Amino acid sequence: MSELIDNRAHRLRTMKEIVRHLHAGQAPSEVKARLTALVRECDAGEIAAMEQELMAEGVPVAEIMSMCDLHAAVVRDILVERTSSPVAPGHPVDTFRRENAALSAHAARMREALAGLAAGAAAGPPPPAAVDAAMRLYGELMDVEKHYQRKEHLLFSCLERHGIAGPSKVMWGKDDEVRRLLKALGAAMKPAGTDWRHVAEELAGPALAALEEMVFKEERILLPMAIQNLSEGEWAEIWSQSPQFGFCLVEPGKGYEPPQVSSDVPEAARAEAARSGVTFAPGSGATLLRMADLSPRPAAPVESVGAGAIVLPTGSLSLEHLKAIFAVIPVDMTLVGADDRVKFFSEGKNRVFARPLTIIGRLVQHCHPPSSVDVVERILGDFRSGRQDVAEFWIEMHGRFVHIRYFALRDEQQAYLGCLEVTQDLTRERRLEGERRLLQYDEA
Repeated sequence: MSELIDNRAHRLRTMKEIVRHLHAGQAPSEVKARLTALVRECDAGEIAAMEQELMAEGVPVAEIMSMCDLHAAVVRDILVERTSSPVAPGHPVDTFRRENAALSAHAARMREALAGLAAGAAAGPPPPAAVDAAMRLYGELMDVEKHYQRKEHLLFSCLERHGIAGPSKVMWGKDDEVRRLLKALGAAMKPAGTDWRHVAEELAGPALAALEEMVFKEERILLPMAIQNLSEGEWAEIWSQSPQFGFCLVEPGKGYEPPQVSSDVPEAARAEAARSGVTFAPGSGATLLRMADLSPRPAAPVESVGAGAIVLPTGSLSLEHLKAIFAVIPVDMTLVGADDRVKFFSEGKNRVFARPLTIIGRLVQHCHPPSSVDVVERILGDFRSGRQDVAEFWIEMHGRFVHIRYFALRDEQQAYLGCLEVTQDLTRERRLEGERRLLQYDEA
């Protein structure tokens, strides 16, 4: 066994050395044979571990992202040779694979449609039907967002439980590159008088290539690594929570039977709860904070308190009342503890941002794309030090005006307890004018 460990450590050291040489400018042809020999012996997990160790040694995520494309290109032929592990139709891996196949086919059709428009550009305005077809293909291709959301919030969350945090930093950053390139492509296709040659050659080429490269990395590195590390219970979690994000171009197959679990609360959430003094309500899929030890009972008499009630200075709440309140208040709330791990989120009907149960116990830094982690770190640092108590943002998103606030939580001695994120869709409120003094019910 020690020999296997030593061999693995040696491979990781050698891969890191080769990738550093590549990044320093050494020609890929000079290291391809050496790297190829290593990759034939290692598995997908070792490639991710190599990237993770580079980050731990201080190499910025942005540099790892650029290295990622380079070393993947060098070993592409070897990774293609490997056979995929079979899974049942409808298993999350099967769905990811079928979506990737559909995305690749759609990208090819998109490239062909734009090439046709570019070729006919010299003869005058393109036929409206051809333009409509290209726009339709683009709109369908943007379904990739659902694929990426499930990967980033479900698959990455489960991998992090096993100490595999590299993909959530490097791949999320590469996903964002694809998003930016596709967004620029879509923006260029909309104005009248579109330069279709420019669109096809300068914008569609890089965007579709980046999308296809991510398909390759998922198929040959990410999904094999996930199969190797995730438990059947974790795949069941991913399967059960996937519908809230939706599916990309295809619907899940039939045949996968997730294992029966004794509770609808993820094991990682239960472990996080045990560390944090949280009790799970049987069958609720939500959490109940033990508040009695945080606030004294009110001095004045109150109505009879039932079993399981939470007693606060201003009264008491039953579990049913608490669940009902979180279901109707027009804000989304997410609680992050002093250790920067997600402890709780509310479950309203119309959440602005999806929150799967897999994020319970996840570092909040891993819940954001690499490009915004520095802002998250600054907010938490300012809250923890006492320099600030509130951070506020507002954004326009899919036709909605969204207000986001972060509040520092402190005890009576002003010790930092964590951070509360409060998000609200204020689109309707911004349109209000005058007064409404008479009872009037709005139509649902």
